[in-house]
Amino acid sequence: MFHPLLTCYDRPEMAAPSPENRWLLLVHQLPPKPSYARVKVWRRLQALGAIALKNAVYVLPNRDSTREDFEWIAREVHELGGSATVCEARLVQGVDDREIEDQFQNARAADYQGLLKDAQQVKKSLRGSRTRKPTAEQRADVASLRRRLAATTELDFFGAPNRVPAEAAIAELERAVGLSTATARAPLGPTELRGRIWVTRTGVHVDRIASAWLVLRFIDPEARFEFVAAKGHRPQPGQIRFDMFEAEFTHEGDLCTFEVLCARLALNDPALRAIAEIVHDIDLKDEKFERPETAGVARLVAGLARRVRDDAERIARGCDLFDDLYEAFGGRRSKPS
Repeated sequence: MFHPLLTCYDRPEMAAPSPENRWLLLVHQLPPKPSYARVKVWRRLQALGAIALKNAVYVLPNRDSTREDFEWIAREVHELGGSATVCEARLVQGVDDREIEDQFQNARAADYQGLLKDAQQVKKSLRGSRTRKPTAEQRADVASLRRRLAATTELDFFGAPNRVPAEAAIAELERAVGLSTATARAPLGPTELRGRIWVTRTGVHVDRIASAWLVLRFIDPEARFEFVAAKGHRPQPGQIRFDMFEAEFTHEGDLCTFEVLCARLALNDPALRAIAEIVHDIDLKDEKFERPETAGVARLVAGLARRVRDDAERIARGCDLFDDLYEAFGGRRSKPS
């Protein structure tokens, strides 16, 4: 039996994550019919990487993106005639945080192990090829492995074992067949990205705010932004998606979107590297860089998110914050004309 302390909400506008509540719970109940409803919801939860605490109670780390995911499923449950509540939780008795983290790590470790096994099969096929030139099928297999790796790392909330070997194995295969990872592509010039509408999911937080600031400061000061549902958006001509599913710029491996943008645009400014490290640690919560400024910036962004609901205003306010931070780190580059 688990005994969390709960803060529950049924409407997104009521949701304000507490730093003390590490987890989100989805508590739901479905009617006996239609019979496919349970399978549909279960598959959706599996695709999100949610862990079952008990029957009809699933858990994810408490983040903006995971909250949106649970809210979408809650809506689906209601549409199927059931009931659902999303709760913030702090576990105080029974199962503890470490045990929940272990469950997440074990699930992703199994996924990475599957990727390693399949990568080994592709590697064998390359060695056994009669021609030195990889076939279209082999290139497609490697591209498929990269997509699976990206989907798995998206759900790897706590740095599961086998992640680094899987990333290395797939990167080796990409080199072997002449494919390159996104961050190794030829750098983009700002002119290629100007005059676009930048699309991201609603409820912007640190990575999306910082990425929007980067776009406005270093790419296009007249850039426009559109905020859409996390799932189901169909891109239109002239749009560039960022920090969302199948986006042109989003998380890759252990890089947050801000880091990917910097890499793809070949922005090597030391001040930007410092900001990227801060954004990375706040967004991914893996304490990779441990900069002393991170806690303060995290508190400021959290306060901004609590006080401001409108996404456009969050970005406008956040740009002032990141402008100041950039200058504090010695950045002197002028904005694009």
